[in-house]
Amino acid sequence: MTLQQAANGPLSQTQVEKEENTLFIVLISCIAALGGFLFGFDSGVINGTIDGLSQAFGADDIGTGFNVASMLLGCAFGAFFAGRLADTYGRKTLLIAAALFFLISAYGSGAAQSSMQFVFFRILGGLAVGAASVMTPAYISEVAPARYRGTLTSIQQVAIVLGLFAAFLNNYILASYAGGSTATLWMDILAWRWMFWMEMIPAALFFVGLLLIPESPRYLMAMQRKQQAEGVLAKLYGKVTGKKKVDEIEASLASDHHKTTFRDLLDGAGKVKKVVWIGIGLAMLQQLVGINVVMYYGAVMWQSAGFSEQDALLINILGPMVSIVACIITIAYVDRIGRKPFLYVGGIGMGIMLAILAYVFGVSEVAADGTLILGDNGVLALVAANAYVFLFNMTWGPVMWVMLGEMFPNQIRGTGLAVAGLAQWVANFLITMSFPVMLAGLGLAMSYSVYAFFSFAAFLFVFKFVKETKGIELEKMTDS
Repeated sequence: MTLQQAANGPLSQTQVEKEENTLFIVLISCIAALGGFLFGFDSGVINGTIDGLSQAFGADDIGTGFNVASMLLGCAFGAFFAGRLADTYGRKTLLIAAALFFLISAYGSGAAQSSMQFVFFRILGGLAVGAASVMTPAYISEVAPARYRGTLTSIQQVAIVLGLFAAFLNNYILASYAGGSTATLWMDILAWRWMFWMEMIPAALFFVGLLLIPESPRYLMAMQRKQQAEGVLAKLYGKVTGKKKVDEIEASLASDHHKTTFRDLLDGAGKVKKVVWIGIGLAMLQQLVGINVVMYYGAVMWQSAGFSEQDALLINILGPMVSIVACIITIAYVDRIGRKPFLYVGGIGMGIMLAILAYVFGVSEVAADGTLILGDNGVLALVAANAYVFLFNMTWGPVMWVMLGEMFPNQIRGTGLAVAGLAQWVANFLITMSFPVMLAGLGLAMSYSVYAFFSFAAFLFVFKFVKETKGIELEKMTDS
């Protein structure tokens, strides 16, 4: 359709869809989602290298909870500064910076000759993970049409799970080929070092791919680069709809076109805007439901139920495939039934599964070495734990990021994501650090009861405060 034809009247929905360059939108969204793949790979690769790290640097220096948690702090800073800097330098620029950090971290982690060097490069990787965690959904939400924005943004969670799977498979293959993670592989270099270096391949692909995608048109408009923004929007949606979008985006920005600052997160009375608090609440609750703790104890429960260590290792590889099925359900229905129904199901469902686990742990004995003796309740615990992980990956795992990427108004999206992303990773850090203390003081059953409480609280939070964003254009998002 030409501009002259459009002048005869507004475009119908069918005409708008024909104008869209859907293949291009999906392609650039998938390139951005590679950040999620690296997020997962970087988080999972460490699991197969613990023995090698302990042998190289000493068990007292590497493999401790603080070193793991220190990477999470890197994620927190990465999420915060990437979200903040994205309003100044652009979404694409920050994703490129994350790709470079992934490359440097992967090489440095494998080449490290001391504990200090290793921790430095892992924190650098944490900065990249944090940046990718907020910039990927932000970029996708700003280029995708509202009617399937949730579907494309949900791809990030699939990418994260695929990254975890790829890391586990990478570790398994290299260790099997070499005869163990501490055995030598190619060029007489230990296998665990190659496990880290293999991450450089997807990191390089991510970097090259990012060079080919356009900058976010919402960012370009915020920087008053109207002509460039119109060109990108025309390529995404067609000339007619692109021109209309320019006007809509311009109307959604501050009238004086000032650069976003933290003051924009405050209302006229100097209080933090409601949408910012809601973003922080969603981000923190996603971690307070205890996903990392449940996944950590998953392998223990498989063995307690009678599976061998080798079986548990194989299940560790196949497990992410179940999570991918959960994500596919989200992709298929999140733009049909909305975001809130998924969050409702997740809050209630995870709460029930965690309550079952708390019960099982409460009636089970613990051996002198700390091993759980689940007895006849082993199968029940396995079903509950894996149902919990399935529910998380179908609901709060992807949908929280979908909502964070789209719920903030254009003027404060980057800065709002910075604050929410920081809150998410700080909550992750607190859960990681507090679990050993809770375990010693409250016991396993009570600890899981706390996570069950937060799951039910997550349901109530969504019911009370969260507004549905399905099908709403980004220009119509409000800060109330």
